[in-house]
Amino acid sequence: RPRDGSIKGEGVSTWEVIHGDCLEVLRGMPDASVDAVATDPPYFRVKSEAWDRQWGHDGAYLDWLSSIIDEWWRVLRSNGSVYCFASPQMAARVEVRIGQRFNVLNTITWQKPPYSTKAEMCDKSTMRGFFPASERIIFAEHYFEPLRLYLASERDRAGWTTRRVAEEYQKVTGSRTVTGMAGHWFERVQWALPTAANYQWLRQLFNQSGGDYLRREYEDLRRPFAVTPDVPYTDVWTFKTVQAYKGKHPCEKPVDMMEHIIRTSTKPGAVVLDCFAGSGSTGVACARNDRSFIGIEKDESWADYARRRIAEAANHLYAEAK
Repeated sequence: RPRDGSIKGEGVSTWEVIHGDCLEVLRGMPDASVDAVATDPPYFRVKSEAWDRQWGHDGAYLDWLSSIIDEWWRVLRSNGSVYCFASPQMAARVEVRIGQRFNVLNTITWQKPPYSTKAEMCDKSTMRGFFPASERIIFAEHYFEPLRLYLASERDRAGWTTRRVAEEYQKVTGSRTVTGMAGHWFERVQWALPTAANYQWLRQLFNQSGGDYLRREYEDLRRPFAVTPDVPYTDVWTFKTVQAYKGKHPCEKPVDMMEHIIRTSTKPGAVVLDCFAGSGSTGVACARNDRSFIGIEKDESWADYARRRIAEAANHLYAEAK
């Protein structure tokens, strides 16, 4: 039967919630070991809890977050995605820090409808700015360098040069340029990922005299991204907030939004990391969608709560599969 923290079975992936400081745990994780990071770090002085007010100023907070981002860069696979929640007040500065390590694709606005209770109760005559009814999600990917380096190293390992590849490609396409598109597959200047057909052509070229070059499948090189008209596909989302209940985490995110993130940017069996696991919403989303999950939570009581919550979701899925 499924066990808490190690759920294995047909159609059901593994998960764990680690109690500890996220930076210490991250530093012990292997390189390129996760397919996506989907996490909700402290926003800095938005909540009254001590964990959101542990830094003396915003610069100290951002430096701390940068150290976390450095670890994301290391543990994330080359075709992985990052989703990082941020407050409207800090989002621009958080985006800059993420952009120092990753290629920022979007800053998603999570509009939180309806916000009638707090908005209507506030004294609008004393407001000196617009009422905050949204949060931000910074969506990012690795820069192309890991993929370029993979292609270039396989070219070198097979004993080819960019010029030789280009000359062979010229025979196929009839192009008169010396390097043509082939130069963009291996060099830093105007780098581009080959099409699926061209990747297969390169594989055949490198292996024509024997060998085992370009072993990675093409789809493993590309960052997963799958949306349809039936799901949110713009950079404005309108998922409902988690309604208040006894024992609710003060920053709990809706499971359906976390499901949307992992369905969009990971494939079944992928490993998703949430290093601020809280009540375990990301883990529940993973359990429901056949993704493996690694959660890190500093508060032991919340780590225990997350384990119970994810186990319930995983056991329910296991029972349905039976």
